[in-house]
Amino acid sequence: MTMMMMGEMSFLFPPMEEPANHRHLGEDGIRQIYGRFPRKGQSPEVNGIPCKDVNPGFGSSPVKYLSWTIPRAAKSRHSFFASPLPPGNEGLMDIFRPPTVNIPVEQEFGLLETSEDEYGGVIIDIKNLHLSVATFVSSLRASLSRWKKKGKRGVWLKLRIENADLVPVAIKEGFRYHHAEPTYTMLTYWIPDGDCMLPPNASHQVGIGAFVINDNREVLAVQEKHGGIEDSQIWKMPTGLIHQSEDIFTGAVREVKEETGIDSDFLEVIAFRHAHHELFDKSDLFFLCGLKPRTLDIVKDDTEIQAAQWMPLQEFASQPLYQEHSMSKKMLDICIAHFEKRYKGFSTFQMYGACDRQPPYFYFNDMDVN
Repeated sequence: MTMMMMGEMSFLFPPMEEPANHRHLGEDGIRQIYGRFPRKGQSPEVNGIPCKDVNPGFGSSPVKYLSWTIPRAAKSRHSFFASPLPPGNEGLMDIFRPPTVNIPVEQEFGLLETSEDEYGGVIIDIKNLHLSVATFVSSLRASLSRWKKKGKRGVWLKLRIENADLVPVAIKEGFRYHHAEPTYTMLTYWIPDGDCMLPPNASHQVGIGAFVINDNREVLAVQEKHGGIEDSQIWKMPTGLIHQSEDIFTGAVREVKEETGIDSDFLEVIAFRHAHHELFDKSDLFFLCGLKPRTLDIVKDDTEIQAAQWMPLQEFASQPLYQEHSMSKKMLDICIAHFEKRYKGFSTFQMYGACDRQPPYFYFNDMDVN
């Protein structure tokens, strides 16, 4: 049975025969149901059935409707649209007096609910985890037709992992993969003729290298268990990838702590390297960071690190990696100049930009800046 709210009064009504004037909006039978606000002294009605004839209280039958309201022009009439829920769930119908409800007009026509992006496109975020393939295809085709007429450009379709069965369906309708995260897949569709102008998937990964040196001119050095150099006996700086929404300096401090147990303070970005066609053919930004240790007792990460030590700078620099490879040698030379205060890198300054919601960090050489 389905529950109906009027003001502070609650009513339940059983599933009814579908009148001839009801419309199906998709395979699952999304229905249009009319309710009437009662005048003083009258009983409320649903589809012409007075609520006084409806048994109050929750019934045992599976409720299959979840509804919302869209105000109509007539003062006493309101339309309801119901979409199926999994059997066993209670579907609650609420009646609101206008204008307290603001539902996108797309819902009236069985189209997919969307939000607009800043560039004349639409974003579809499917939140119905039980949407059938047939209903999705019908709504998607109707939506694409409407958006073409309205001059929309790009379409972003976010499908959660629970709706994975809709991915191949969307691909057949002309969508293309954009990117994937652990809980969803993002697909895109370009409506106008010509080349797609939607921004591509993230093109870079961002990594850091941490040059940590103590007052005894000893470098924090590690040997890794993985990564292709585990059998080379090379001692190197702690390195790693920046996490999503993580600042460069925060990632550098974190990587040093995770790999060696050393607490440190970030000083500056010493330099950075830009390379291409790296992991999964992505480009790579590698930021070489200078840090000052606050602790000296090493506790290595046994899952990633084979060995870790404070290594004399001269011994560290004498390794073939830093003598035979021009970029590695240049990196270490600049790190040493940074430590000896003969070189100034990029310090962090937090400040707002024109379009920033939160103040990001701006990196620059402040040696000659007041």
